[in-house]
Amino acid sequence: MKHPLNGSSLSRKILMALAALLVIVYFYPHPEANRFIYQEGRPWNYSKLIAPFDIPIHADSATILAARDTLEKRFVPIYSVNQLLIDTIVSRLPESHDRNLRRRLANELRKVYASGVVDVRTKDLMAEGRLPRIRILEKNILSEASTAGLTSPREVYLYLDSAITDTALHQYFAHAGLQNLLLPNYSRNEAECRRNYEYEYLTMTADRGIILQGQTIIDKGTIITGQDYTNLRTYEELMASRNSREQQSTMLRWLGQGVYVALILCMLMMYFYFFAKDIFRRDNAMAFVLLLITVFFLVSVGLNYFVSQGIYMAPLMIVPILMLVFFDGRSALFVLGALSLICAGATAFALEFIFLQFCAGCAVVYSLGELSRRSQLLRTSLLVLAAYFVAYPALELLMNASFEGMTKIMFIFLAVNAALTSMAYVLMFLVERAFGFISTVTLVELADINNPLLMRLSNECPGTFQHSIAVSNLASDAAARIDANVQLVRAGALYHDIGKLNNPAFFTENQHGVNPHDALPPERSAAIVVAHVADGLRLAEKAALPAVIRSFITEHHGKGLAKYFYFTASAKNPDVPVDKEPFSYPGPNPQSRETSVLMMADSVEAASRSLKNHTREDITNLVNKIIDSQIADGLHNDSTLEFRDVEVIKEAFIKRLMTIYHSRIAYPKAASESDSTATADDADSGKAQ
Repeated sequence: MKHPLNGSSLSRKILMALAALLVIVYFYPHPEANRFIYQEGRPWNYSKLIAPFDIPIHADSATILAARDTLEKRFVPIYSVNQLLIDTIVSRLPESHDRNLRRRLANELRKVYASGVVDVRTKDLMAEGRLPRIRILEKNILSEASTAGLTSPREVYLYLDSAITDTALHQYFAHAGLQNLLLPNYSRNEAECRRNYEYEYLTMTADRGIILQGQTIIDKGTIITGQDYTNLRTYEELMASRNSREQQSTMLRWLGQGVYVALILCMLMMYFYFFAKDIFRRDNAMAFVLLLITVFFLVSVGLNYFVSQGIYMAPLMIVPILMLVFFDGRSALFVLGALSLICAGATAFALEFIFLQFCAGCAVVYSLGELSRRSQLLRTSLLVLAAYFVAYPALELLMNASFEGMTKIMFIFLAVNAALTSMAYVLMFLVERAFGFISTVTLVELADINNPLLMRLSNECPGTFQHSIAVSNLASDAAARIDANVQLVRAGALYHDIGKLNNPAFFTENQHGVNPHDALPPERSAAIVVAHVADGLRLAEKAALPAVIRSFITEHHGKGLAKYFYFTASAKNPDVPVDKEPFSYPGPNPQSRETSVLMMADSVEAASRSLKNHTREDITNLVNKIIDSQIADGLHNDSTLEFRDVEVIKEAFIKRLMTIYHSRIAYPKAASESDSTATADDADSGKAQ
């Protein structure tokens, strides 16, 4: 029963926390002139803001968007005319014995091309009614014309094919191969289109004027319009630029952010040290917690950087879900609180952000008392959505006494946030593989007796299977009383003896009158029995059982002795000291409360079946003798089990065994009945003491 912390372990945790601190502070938002917190559609909560210098009035985002939409609809594309194309096409017409035919076909082509020939894409736009007019650039002169008379190369070919009625000319036309020669002489001039488009766009979105020095930018209490928001952003950009030119020191800002984050991480570490020691003593657990905070902080500030108020889309509720799945609800809320405080510095409204996350976090903890089914995550996402949708209007009423400040985009962000929460199910399995944790969902699946390995144990070693179930019930009852992981103990107990599959007949619970150990020396018998630990580990690795389940296989005997065979060997050689090594299990000794409980339950359950009398006194003496012997042998020295837990475990075992081995009432026989008339129905009738 070891102390939860040592010097080297504490140093590693401090280094991990320091690394998290440096990453967070490095990526913390550093706006140079973020003097005000404001949002479009909400009132300006500060005093009247006066322009300290001239500020250009840029077009607001709504105006820019409207200009872009308008321009997209009304912009007339520019086409260039290739005057030489028709001469090129005519020159490529094949020679004919009648030179007049070539001249006549050339004349027909020149007539058609005079009206203009365009590409297929342009013709499709015309057919859809999206291109009624075009601008034509010819000899540096730009003119606008209707597209009604324009045609395509295919239409030119079809027109000539139907319009030429002269037989000789038509034959010449058919053999001329015009389908390969006809090209559009009107082509879209992309460079001119782009230049004119940008010019018109800049004209539509040009500055609207200037806020002169000394004029009011915005009054206190004014609802911030889109134009006001743009003016304030312009003011802040200019202020930041001026501060940068003045080389204003940023050391104090970095110091303040560093101290702020350090205090939060320090409080988090203190919480785990005093109130969650099982988590604090494990380096991988603390690494997971700090990594979780760091990663989701980066996700939050990243979203906020690319999308205005995007931090509200960050699925922070994944953090309490993962904490709850692998640890406990109290730690889940504390870690979420620390993360919310760190992220709050990157938001426009810190109070609103923290309150929203706290409400959603409580919904998570309420809905996931114990995650054992996938459907629970869907319910959790819906509850998170409901919490957000109730808390957000409540904040609006608190801050503004109306709903006018609520925005549709905020509801969309919160809905996306809640939807992304369901990603926690995927992350659960990634965390299990990366950190060696195990979720309740996985434990429930492993404890299913239809699992192939357990089915094999049931079929090939029925005695061992029944023993494992009995140990599972005994150990899980005790684990519940000391607040250990019940599901973990239950699953670990079912697999702890799977190594007996290799030699089932050599274990008492699977024997039927014949004991093969009678024909073997004690050293050989001990080797076979001890080997079930290594055999079980190989089977577990082959079945890809999690490391935490494999620990139950290796630790349920610890480094204890196969005492029966050791004492047998000692009795055969009373004058020679017997080496304990061949009779010792490989270990290690139990490293956790759960594996300690299993070791005790395994020994107690096996020994209880050999009791002749199952009175409370006999059962109590047996339980005390076995557990006290294990403690005296130092088998639980590496475990975090506390001495007060041992007494609780003993009492749980005694009560459970008393229930299992209870005596039954002896029923008086009727005069007409023989001694053999008592049936199994009597035993199952419930009339037992």
